[in-house]
Amino acid sequence: MPIYEYVCNSCEHHFETLVSGSHKPECPSCQGKELTKKLSVFAVSDGSSTSSGGPSACGSCGDPRGPGACRMAN
Repeated sequence: MPIYEYVCNSCEHHFETLVSGSHKPECPSCQGKELTKKLSVFAVSDGSSTSSGGPSACGSCGDPRGPGACRMAN
């Protein structure tokens, strides 16, 4: 089940929740159903983590600027 981040349009409460199938999430603060899905950044790497396999090639390091942007492939 994916985790999504939302902000409630009614009370502006920010939250994240697991979403499965056709389940429609609601705000845990006011039970509102008018939500805006936010861009989740949990999968973006800043390059500070280490890996036992050594540096990753550009494009697989998680740099949001795209392949070649991190300059790790030398």
